Amino acid sequence: MIRLLLCLGLLVSAPVAHAMPTPTQGQWIVATDRWGNTEYSTLNLQRSGETLSGDWDGDPVKGNVKRGRLRIAVTNARGVHYAFDGTMRDGRIVGEADFPDSNDPGRRVRHPFVARAVPQRPAGNPRVYDFIPSSFSNSFSPDRAPVLTIWPGDTVRTHTIDSGGRDAQGVTRALFGNPQTGPFFVAGAVPGDVLVVHLRQLRLNRDWAESLDSIVPRAVGPSLMPEAQKLGRTVRWRLDRAAGTATPEGADGTLRNLRLPVRPMLGGLSVASGFGAPPLSTGDTGRGGGNMDFPEVAEGNTIYLPVSQPGALLYLGDAHAAQGDGETSQYALETSMDVVFSVELIKRKPLSGPRVESPSELMVLGQAGSLDEALKQASTGLIQWLRQDYGMSLSEAAQLMGAAVRFTVPNLAGRSVGVAARIDKALLPPRTDPGRSLTIDGSAPTR
Repeated sequence: MIRLLLCLGLLVSAPVAHAMPTPTQGQWIVATDRWGNTEYSTLNLQRSGETLSGDWDGDPVKGNVKRGRLRIAVTNARGVHYAFDGTMRDGRIVGEADFPDSNDPGRRVRHPFVARAVPQRPAGNPRVYDFIPSSFSNSFSPDRAPVLTIWPGDTVRTHTIDSGGRDAQGVTRALFGNPQTGPFFVAGAVPGDVLVVHLRQLRLNRDWAESLDSIVPRAVGPSLMPEAQKLGRTVRWRLDRAAGTATPEGADGTLRNLRLPVRPMLGGLSVASGFGAPPLSTGDTGRGGGNMDFPEVAEGNTIYLPVSQPGALLYLGDAHAAQGDGETSQYALETSMDVVFSVELIKRKPLSGPRVESPSELMVLGQAGSLDEALKQASTGLIQWLRQDYGMSLSEAAQLMGAAVRFTVPNLAGRSVGVAARIDKALLPPRTDPGRSLTIDGSAPTR
């Protein structure tokens, strides 16, 4: 219980003037300690006198509250029974959950739980929040404290530090390894939803970046390997923010006049891993995003991520001033960045992995241990998108892809590799599902 209380103590948003639910009424995030593994769920409660109703992760609940003591019963669609018995304590509900044994349905097991209230959405139009991070994360963890609670339609202005942990002034603020800003708790997001992230602005906030002169082993043949193994020198780049160019400092020979156009991007963008999966390292990729190192995670584009935890828990970081496909030198032009993003939700939509939409293209990322598997994921995901949103049959999608699909390789430098399947939007018919399930109020859309 001490471990769980500490964990839930972290799950309090950064101080923002949000209204809180009426005691026992409103939305709660429940953290249940199942043999040392914290499982998060969403409890929505309505109160009439001493009677409670609502739902627990979509399953109806019945219960009552007397003198601060709550008793709640749940029966899911398969007829399985759950119960929660708790008391109000310092604005939280603390108690024990009664679950069936995961190996013996006839046996009951009691697990400690703690529930925190989700603030009510402020009245009025969507808000713009300025968030200055004071700490950073080296994993896309569901257990880290949300730094801010936001709602669909809201916009956040914040910043990232570089992959080595240095800020805009070059001061080390975190451990190296792509430290991330976040997580941002998106109220209303539940597993099975899709988080829509609009990258409104990505702006360089310092005048230098660092890279390497190396070549990752996946990108070099055996004839060059002995020589390539001697590489690995740090290269410092000067960033001319006014001109929008990058120049390697002290370059001579063929690179002395190089002026490389910058294109700011985020190497890291992810939601938290689901229950039963270990927290993803900020150097890895997964179904919910991760260290994708995809140059199209850039200003003006929209990223779609499948939600696996209540609130989604969005992280972002690992800013690059520019990066070639594959990040073949292990480092791109690593720097810090000012970021403006907004969020929306698509309720109850199956999504196999990250999607990116630009004004001109649909793109689906496949991320796996081999290029073959990553390509299969990417092409399957793109076919899924064409069928879901454009009404295409498998035959029609196959014909279009055979004539027009493009594949690029975003990432060769990590433990997993990435392949992006891309299609020109100008070739597509009108959408049959033109965002009808998109919501900016956190509620289920009208069907």
